[in-house]
Amino acid sequence: MNNTAMNTEALHARPELLQVAETVARDKGIQRDEVLEAMEQAIQKAGRSKYGQEHDIRAHIDRSSGAISLARYTEVVSAREEIENEIIQIDLESARNKKGDVVPGDFLVDPLPPIDFGRIAAQTAKQVIVQKVREAERTRQYDEYKDRIGEVVNGLVKRIEYGNVIVDLGRAEALLRRDECIPREHFNNGDRVRAYIMDVREETRGPQIFMSRTHPQFMAKLFTQEVPEIYDGVIEIKAVARDPGSRAKIAVQSHDSSLDPVGPCIGMRGSRVQAVVGELQGEKIDIIQWSPDAASFIVNGLAPAEVAKVVLDEEKNKIEVVVPDDQLSLAIGRRGQNVRLASQLSGWDIDILTEAEESERRQQEFQQRSLMFVEALDVDDVIAQLLVTEGFSSVEEVAFVPVDDLLMIEGFDEDVAEELRVRAHNHLEKREQEMNKRRVELGVKDDLAGVKGLTPDMLVVLGENGIKERDDLADLATDELQEMFETAPLSVDTANTIIMAARAHWFAGDEDTGFGGVAPNSETSKVEV
Repeated sequence: MNNTAMNTEALHARPELLQVAETVARDKGIQRDEVLEAMEQAIQKAGRSKYGQEHDIRAHIDRSSGAISLARYTEVVSAREEIENEIIQIDLESARNKKGDVVPGDFLVDPLPPIDFGRIAAQTAKQVIVQKVREAERTRQYDEYKDRIGEVVNGLVKRIEYGNVIVDLGRAEALLRRDECIPREHFNNGDRVRAYIMDVREETRGPQIFMSRTHPQFMAKLFTQEVPEIYDGVIEIKAVARDPGSRAKIAVQSHDSSLDPVGPCIGMRGSRVQAVVGELQGEKIDIIQWSPDAASFIVNGLAPAEVAKVVLDEEKNKIEVVVPDDQLSLAIGRRGQNVRLASQLSGWDIDILTEAEESERRQQEFQQRSLMFVEALDVDDVIAQLLVTEGFSSVEEVAFVPVDDLLMIEGFDEDVAEELRVRAHNHLEKREQEMNKRRVELGVKDDLAGVKGLTPDMLVVLGENGIKERDDLADLATDELQEMFETAPLSVDTANTIIMAARAHWFAGDEDTGFGGVAPNSETSKVEV
């Protein structure tokens, strides 16, 4: 480099730019290069304002001296016919007249004199720098907090907008929405607030950190901070259910057989649980021992109510809980709060019955089933009641149960047992004929009747709901099929299996038969290809 060039560079050196970039980067918590890039873009914008917006003006700030260089770039293209914009492009022949060793894709660089920033140009440059620094700051905030979802953090209330609380976390701002605050909770500017980071999203106006004080995991994290055994993993929080500001239930399990999981969570004289209660504005907390047995867990979850009996229906994910008459209001709780929290905690639908209601319902079911056997099997009340007492609930069970099971009923001999089975089979055949006749009357086609898993009764229900062809059934969603069988509910797996059987012809086989080339009544398992 000659002396003139060195003097020119020294003349345009701006070490104060580097100092400003260092200060801004330190204050905003971003990289110095990001600030310098923002300055370069501001200078480029001012250059385009002076020399023309259509030109490709580029600025560069030397990272060691702060010297500013400004230049106009012109792209070299192969031939004049390829030029799309004569202002920023030049053909190869003309370019080589200026610089002999250029090739297509290179740029001709014409240095420009430094810009003397006027008031408007300086203001524009400042706006560009502020905007770019803000974008860099938002990117840094997102990168810092995107992996902190699920943490509990502390901050100061910066301002309140329409009930939403803006929280200063030091290096970022977070939003605590009004519906994520505990009811009747009030904050003032400068108040310290602790909350749970439930989401971090990049939005048009920058990253948004969303916080919550009502999220069930907020309470779980507070217990983790207060109880060393939970923090160390000796005690595990299995489930949490909250009615924010009112009541909550938390289920815990000990991985040490000699350690009771409830005691450490309560603490000496309730010190640990009271620390959590204080943070949650007096929310009452029930600490429950988790159990792998659903019935035992739900009994624990309904505390402080006493439970007399539970009946599980695993297929419907439903449980009936029978409580003494004087325990009903306690089990249900104020406005159903206790049973609702227990249901959320366990994941089961819970029905609460008193002993009197349960007894009355059992009697009604007993009478209904007895009457059903009297009508279907043409037997007297005594035999029908014996069948119900022994646990028989349908004619199908009588028809297909082993004879030995019927002989175990007191007073039944082989003749009675065999006669009951014959009458049951006759009843089922008669009913199937009636259902098939009804199915035909409804216009249900044979291709639908051939779908595996459908009974005559089910075909009638489908026909009554307008499902008359195989494709009609194949087009249904699982929940739509389940809704048609509310009186005799289908499980999700059963509904899925039936729908997939109806769709089988979409993927392979003969569409006419729906059975891959095998007629519905064929006994062979071979498929012709």
